[in-house]
Amino acid sequence: MASESDERTPLVRGRPNPERDDPLEGHANVTEGTSFWRSRRAPVVLCILFTELCERLTFYSISANLVLFCTSQLGIDSATAITITLAFTGTCFFVPVFGGYISDTIAGKFNTIYGSALIYLVGTALLPVISFDYRYASLYPIPEDIKRALFGVALFLIAVGTGGIKSNVGPFGAQQLEGLGEGAIRSFFNWFYWFINVGSGISFSLVVWIQQEKSFFVGYLIPTISILLANFLLLLQRNKYINHPPEGSALTNIVKVTATAACGNGCGCCCCCGDKDRGRDPASSKSGFDRAKSSNGGSYPDYDVESTKTIFRILPIFATFIIYWTIYSQMSSTYFLQGERLNLKLSDHFTLPVAILNLFDVIAILILVPLFDRVLYPALERCGVTFTLLRRIGTGMILAMCSVLVAAIVEIYRKQGMTNGDFTMQELSGEWFNASDISVFVQVPQFALIGASEVFTSVTGLEFAYSQAPVSLQGVLMGLFLMTTGLGSYLGSLLVLLVNSISQKSGNKWLPSEPNDGHLEYFFFLLACLMLLNFVVYLLVANNYQYVSTEASAAPTEGRGSPPDRKPTTSGHVPSKAEVLSESEM
Repeated sequence: MASESDERTPLVRGRPNPERDDPLEGHANVTEGTSFWRSRRAPVVLCILFTELCERLTFYSISANLVLFCTSQLGIDSATAITITLAFTGTCFFVPVFGGYISDTIAGKFNTIYGSALIYLVGTALLPVISFDYRYASLYPIPEDIKRALFGVALFLIAVGTGGIKSNVGPFGAQQLEGLGEGAIRSFFNWFYWFINVGSGISFSLVVWIQQEKSFFVGYLIPTISILLANFLLLLQRNKYINHPPEGSALTNIVKVTATAACGNGCGCCCCCGDKDRGRDPASSKSGFDRAKSSNGGSYPDYDVESTKTIFRILPIFATFIIYWTIYSQMSSTYFLQGERLNLKLSDHFTLPVAILNLFDVIAILILVPLFDRVLYPALERCGVTFTLLRRIGTGMILAMCSVLVAAIVEIYRKQGMTNGDFTMQELSGEWFNASDISVFVQVPQFALIGASEVFTSVTGLEFAYSQAPVSLQGVLMGLFLMTTGLGSYLGSLLVLLVNSISQKSGNKWLPSEPNDGHLEYFFFLLACLMLLNFVVYLLVANNYQYVSTEASAAPTEGRGSPPDRKPTTSGHVPSKAEVLSESEM
């Protein structure tokens, strides 16, 4: 769900074939693993797994109904509620970069996780305070402006907390299995994925129903208790954790190499390149990065410079993910608004929670990941068809575009039916809506298409990031991949503001306070057009991309600087995002 799909995906496998000249050709290998359950470290790892379950349950319980809480409890209009939701999601995916940096350079993984969990707890505890109806206790209610201010503080603290945990808890769990082999690590991350889905499943079914149909106060008490339990579980085995001290961040080295390359490209700046670079011929054909190499008289080992250049080669591919994440983020924003105005009644006595439709995204992932990994991809291999990493990513982008097109068609038919009198009054969390008679299950295809797109674009994007990054910089690249999710959410928030500002001038606002009076379908068509343009750019970038060979990403060639003392993966297995971060954190 909600931009966190990549962390809810199981282990992805396979590398591109470095022997191919065509960047769209390659194949995947499949390897098996063994479980860690019989090791003596199992109780320690279980504490970390349950900590992650509680943290994800907390996060999704807060984010799933955020639009409804803003509109029904805080009196915020629909467009602003969407903007807040997308900005919150974006921040949650920016913070992990800084969480990884703090862990690597200052605090270490355990201290960063525990400190973040405490911040998380404070932010979550503010939500029941805001949502409690003080009139029932004959108390003076909190003024609405103060309530909104506390709400903003709560979301900021939660974003900081979840970001600090997100970037470290997976690697910290894998760290507890040092010396037990790759099989134990793979087993851990498969279970890590399973526990995340349990937490999200509880949130999208039980908790969102309580929030919508009973009260947000009780609905926010549950995540508060959950994150409190996560803090307790984290401390339960504190004296038995394997906890390494901070060793420094690869990000610092990238910044230094890049600054040297930029400033040293013909300027001979002693602050960047040292005295030995003075007097260098500015007309030299060597690039700034080449001049930074020690073999050319620069200040950095050749391997470090080449690794940094690899990061910049991958960035154009990553840039095309931003629009994809903008569409993905619609599940928690505009798709939610649309769902509020569809028929949610399963019977006269039971109303479905709007956010439950996210389960169809999860179900699609649970079905398609093993189907593709075990059936489709091997079958294509046997037929001689190479469905490569870049081709899979492009396929996912097309499916995401299809999702918003389906959403636009649903919106057109929903509004046409209401114009013809096919509507009903619907109450959600004390707020009444004019809703279409069409069942909310008409949204299933658009959610399922997003889930299918994740399998191709999100999962494969992680595999691409891992397989193309030097071993020493895999953690950095994973952090950059997470940042594209945040940028996508921020872009979605910006688009809402822009289209409302422009469409308001014509007196025909696309996203007014009441979506029934607006043109949500136009917004969906706009997203589809943006994705089509993005896909064209992606094709141009992908067709010019040359895969990095396994050997090049694993170790330096002779004459270059030495990489970090880490063993490259040789089994052909490409682990999940969290497992990659365990190998090399930012």
